[in-house]
Amino acid sequence: MEIGIPKERRPFEFRVGLSPAGVEILANQGHTVFVEHDAGLSAGFSDSSYQKSGANIVYSPHEAFGRADLVLKLARPMQDELQWINPGTTMMGFLHLASARQDRVQAMLESKITSIAYEQIQLPDGSMPVLRPLSQIGGQLAAQIAARNLQTNYGGKGILIGGIAGVPPAEVVIIGGGTAGSNAARVFMGLGAHVTVLDKDINALQRICERIQNVVTMIATHRNIERACAYADVVVGAVLVPGERAPIVVTRETLKKMKPRSIMIDLSIDLGGCFETSRPTSHDHPTYIEEGMIHYCVPNVPALVARSATYAFENAAMPYISEIAANGIETALKHNPAIELAVNTHNGELLHLQQWNAVEGD
Repeated sequence: MEIGIPKERRPFEFRVGLSPAGVEILANQGHTVFVEHDAGLSAGFSDSSYQKSGANIVYSPHEAFGRADLVLKLARPMQDELQWINPGTTMMGFLHLASARQDRVQAMLESKITSIAYEQIQLPDGSMPVLRPLSQIGGQLAAQIAARNLQTNYGGKGILIGGIAGVPPAEVVIIGGGTAGSNAARVFMGLGAHVTVLDKDINALQRICERIQNVVTMIATHRNIERACAYADVVVGAVLVPGERAPIVVTRETLKKMKPRSIMIDLSIDLGGCFETSRPTSHDHPTYIEEGMIHYCVPNVPALVARSATYAFENAAMPYISEIAANGIETALKHNPAIELAVNTHNGELLHLQQWNAVEGD
């Protein structure tokens, strides 16, 4: 199969669809891989490293997209990128089409592009093997982001997360006890914060209690969320409903009752956001203030550690990429339910996507 790895064009997306190590695996399996010039540069991968791994370097996006039967991306394609993809091509990426503009989805349907959303690859036990490592990274980075934005020079309250003798630590509230939320809780606790985790699933809270000592857990009712947010210095939203827009769990009215200049980190923003006041930001201007709260709503948080994120994603995704490359999309969909559940568009039909709602310009 001919496989294309284009350079990501979405602003501040520093990751790449595959590392040289991943290219080597595919090349050794007999596939032809086209990598766009400088596609991996921001993640620390040079063209020469790709060439040594068996890739063919191409010097235009038209070639990277147009020569491929299978396109490997990280971010959802932009409008011009959709025009470079040949009809009937298979594309894999973190697509988050539930929060995409309707015309982008319509373009995929008209071109009969088969789109595979990595974040929806799901095993029988309900786990998301490809999304998991990036959720781990996002959760861990949430603590770093909070620590920085609590600093006085960043406009924060001037609070040290772990406190010090005679001075209490920061109050951190995490809504969502899944992979991102539990990783955020672990790192915040390691920094010495006082951490409260809320989730609708008592089993998720039980797992967190077993793994993290001294964490406080609560069922995520509206009343409990409002009570917890009222004393929070940091609120992390980490809510996921596969294939759907993230539900709103913190309302504007809740924000009005919070302490001024608290930090709101919405890790669900790539799915539309779970705070009523959330809107997407970027790495160059990551925060804004609304209702007196500092909002951090960057959709691609793992891109801050592009090299680690690319390797982590690749480790989880390679079995699925290799299966599609070896057997073709139709056979892969027929024999692997995990891949079939991740199909968003196929043969002009919309699949496994409950709704979409625009939160980005493209």
